[in-house]
Amino acid sequence: MTLTESGRGHLAMLAFSALVAGSFSLGSMAAPHIAPAALNATRFLMATALLFLVVQARGGVRRAALTAPWRYLLIGGLMAVYFVLMFEGLKTAEAVSMSAVFTLTPVMAAGFGWLLLRQRMSRRIALALAIGGAGALWVIFRADLEALLRFAPGRGEMIFFVGCAAHAVYAPLVPRLNRGEPGLVFALGTMVAGTLVLILWGWRDILATDWSALPRIVWVTILYTTVAATALSTALLQFAAMRLPSAKVMAYTYLIPSWVILWEIGLGRGAPPALILVGVGLSVVALLLLLRDG
Repeated sequence: MTLTESGRGHLAMLAFSALVAGSFSLGSMAAPHIAPAALNATRFLMATALLFLVVQARGGVRRAALTAPWRYLLIGGLMAVYFVLMFEGLKTAEAVSMSAVFTLTPVMAAGFGWLLLRQRMSRRIALALAIGGAGALWVIFRADLEALLRFAPGRGEMIFFVGCAAHAVYAPLVPRLNRGEPGLVFALGTMVAGTLVLILWGWRDILATDWSALPRIVWVTILYTTVAATALSTALLQFAAMRLPSAKVMAYTYLIPSWVILWEIGLGRGAPPALILVGVGLSVVALLLLLRDG
């Protein structure tokens, strides 16, 4: 069976959601042991080296791709903000709750998609985003109606919300700033810029880290996030963003809490309370509504 271009974009985002989910579970285990900027500078540097080898094997970088390097700096900076704030939030918030915060990005992405690309939102998409947002809030407040009515989210969730706003700008900016560069080349430029931003941002944390004394889970997390949740997920996201509207690209974030629950069970960290699954179910409903054509 031959997939259409949009079909390939959907498949890329399905893989993206599963890979990103793992970084929440592993990240929550590693976050107490290393500063977020030091961890992310390391993973970005390693991911950049990996992507460089792949790009070189596929023909290298053409001179035209080096024009207007500020594009890579802007997008790479947004990704650096997102990842650092994610690991900062994971110090105090649970993985499932953090993944629920991430599902709020489609709402923001739809807004940025309209501002940057004039992508309009249908009533069906608006309904889907409302349902998904309600499901996310239900998980964030741990199925506690009183806490939801008080609207007092935890510190970790609030920190990560700012990071998610940076991530939401990313999807509509890729097609806006891409000038015909192949997805992997554009991803490499993004990774190089993001690495520079992280090194400048976190050089004190990098020098202060006792790398030889870090527990194994930190290195496992760095290696996983380098390959799966940085290099590969960046390439998948940019590939999909060139083939799907911003709202549909970000729709797949609604699958991430479900993937995170599976990761948590697989890592032996247990399943969340049954009532929280109601919010996860609403997220899946939102995903199905967003992916419908017409």
